[in-house]
Amino acid sequence: MGRRLGQHFLRDPRILDRIVDALDPLADDVVLEIGPGDGSLTRRLAPRVARVVAIERDRELVGQLTGAGHGERSAPLPGNVSVVGADALEIDWTGAEPLPAPGTSFKLVGNIPYYITSPLIAKALSPPLPAVVVFLVQKEVAERVVATPGGREYGALTVGVQAVARAERVFAIKAGAFQPPPKVDSALLRLTPLAEPLVSPTEFPALRRFLAALFGQRRKQLGRSLRHVVSLSAADAAALCGRLEIPPSVRPEQVAPDRLVALFRAAMR
Repeated sequence: MGRRLGQHFLRDPRILDRIVDALDPLADDVVLEIGPGDGSLTRRLAPRVARVVAIERDRELVGQLTGAGHGERSAPLPGNVSVVGADALEIDWTGAEPLPAPGTSFKLVGNIPYYITSPLIAKALSPPLPAVVVFLVQKEVAERVVATPGGREYGALTVGVQAVARAERVFAIKAGAFQPPPKVDSALLRLTPLAEPLVSPTEFPALRRFLAALFGQRRKQLGRSLRHVVSLSAADAAALCGRLEIPPSVRPEQVAPDRLVALFRAAMR
């Protein structure tokens, strides 16, 4: 069932309520839920908001949630819940009913499969931006997202997220809380899009590619990395770093997000 798509179900009502609390739910909220699974979180969330749209890829689970399948049906969902059978990475999150109309404010939540965490975070932080994102992710991923410069976890994912959102690791969850238990612990990650992001939506994809290439050279000094990433001579790389007052001898993981964004813009000119 859900396990083949990387799903691990969480049913502890106390933890589920803490996840809902992290959304700061309001009575008039529209919430998109990615991967509702058997609907455990959906049922805790629905009474506290106006509407929930649950996007589920697994056809068997969609059938259980809606009663349209041939197997055992889950307990009926609240009346303000709509289930969409689709791949969350491929579907447009705003558009035709029952999805929110374009321009409608929405919040995003999900216990997401670990193997698609990075692309789902990237999509969540691309237009149309939700008011807040609350994802249950692998603990190590959450630590990477909220990392600070100089640490082992600090990398391309860190900078890409922090350039457009405030990132918080809300709380950790042990593997034993899930059925079936995953091989790693999890953590709840909350992302709040910045009112004034460091990059525009149109720059975001290019920034992510630049960071992936730059941190792919993370053991090298920044000046040497730039020579490979944007094909600069040693002198030009040093001059570029000098104009931004970034020592070319530092490594990428030692540079703060705002300085790396400035470096990206200067290098792409």
